[in-house]
Amino acid sequence: MSEDRYLTFALGKGRLAYKTLELFEEIGITCQEMKDKNSRKLIYANEELKLRFFLAKGPDVPTYVEYGAADIGVVGRDTVMEENRNVYEVLDLGFGKCRMCVCGPASARELLLHHERIRVASKYPNIAKDYFYNKKHQTVDIIKLNGSVELGPLVELSDVIVDIVETGSTLRENGLEVLEEVCPLSARMIVNPVSMQMERERIKELVGRVRGLINS
Repeated sequence: MSEDRYLTFALGKGRLAYKTLELFEEIGITCQEMKDKNSRKLIYANEELKLRFFLAKGPDVPTYVEYGAADIGVVGRDTVMEENRNVYEVLDLGFGKCRMCVCGPASARELLLHHERIRVASKYPNIAKDYFYNKKHQTVDIIKLNGSVELGPLVELSDVIVDIVETGSTLRENGLEVLEEVCPLSARMIVNPVSMQMERERIKELVGRVRGLINS
């Protein structure tokens, strides 16, 4: 690929994007345009370094990367797992740390222990299914919710939930607790497989610099 081709980044909107840009600034990758809070632009560029950036909703980031609309994406590991797109996960960025857990009332612990058929509510049906079917070998009914999944056990829609836990305060306030940990989560850098071949040197150098910064 020629040097005048732009390398395009899709960043998950919100905290993740700001943390990523802070990280990039430390290795000399800046995008002044993105700092303008009033800008209505959708795509931002650093002409000098031939880089483009755009913000996307978390679940859309792996889609943009899989189809090559972005060469590189930054998004939470939960999204990478749930979307299960054809992308390379190349780096754990080390921020946005939390856990994916099975949560519910203390009484539900027995149901998990005895592998009973239970109802599981989650915003992450694919992660929940993979965990119960492939790791625990437990048959469950999975109910997809988009809002406050903590409501599930409270209104008897589900026995447990599978959700992200940061501090656990929402759980405690509602009489729920972490029953099992599914996996640790954090922000990940993902790369399009074709870009990985075509832009190998540029991507390798970028990943190497970010990794060096994280490890220092």
